[in-house]
Amino acid sequence: MTYSEDLALALELANIADNISLARFRALDLHIESKPDRSPVTDADRAVELAIKEVLALKRPNDGIVGEEFGNSGSTTRKWIIDPIDGTANYMRGVPVWATLIALSIDGKAVVSVVSSPALGRRWWAAPGIAKTSDFDGSVRDLKVSSIANLENASLSYNNLQLWDSYGYLERLIKLSRKVWRTRAYGDFYSYMLLAEGSLDIVAEHDLKLYDIAALVPIVEQAGGSFSAIDGSLTEETGSVLATNNLLHDTVIHNLT
Repeated sequence: MTYSEDLALALELANIADNISLARFRALDLHIESKPDRSPVTDADRAVELAIKEVLALKRPNDGIVGEEFGNSGSTTRKWIIDPIDGTANYMRGVPVWATLIALSIDGKAVVSVVSSPALGRRWWAAPGIAKTSDFDGSVRDLKVSSIANLENASLSYNNLQLWDSYGYLERLIKLSRKVWRTRAYGDFYSYMLLAEGSLDIVAEHDLKLYDIAALVPIVEQAGGSFSAIDGSLTEETGSVLATNNLLHDTVIHNLT
């Protein structure tokens, strides 16, 4: 398969996911459970992942699948990595900042991805040589990270402060926050998409899983940004991540490690 064919399929999967998730968003009978790790899961999460698995079984039967809700199956060389609803806590509370994350990984590297946020009317996608986004009005534009090269002009987004504390990085985050222009916690996928659009310059988070990260990487990288672990190279086991506009990457690592 070519990257363009894989991207077309990923976009098709995103359409299917959007139809399911948007129909259940703010539904009065939305079913919510707590998983063993105490994170929430809804009937919409499971329905989206099952629908994607069904299509992949028909159209890419030799590919593997890594899903948040139903685990891993099939090939480990060429695999689809799915987060049916990234931002489930937002989803179940009626906050519109959530998305379906779809990535294709080949030989351990995510190369094609789609991030689709129907409640925001936004979508982002990437493949080698391509990084684009569509706005709520249907217009499509190329993605490009910012050209901010100094911390004092940079905007930083981070996740839950309790996680920074539990990972032993809180003091370093506070120190970094004093050096940048602005700090915000936009959360989940959205921070990385704002980075790819050039609206943010630095994003750092802890306690992530492969399905939280995979779809974000091609979009950030193809837009000109850098993605790594906070303390080293990005792998499928990485849980603490740093994404920047590339110009600031080494400086931020120096301040966080």
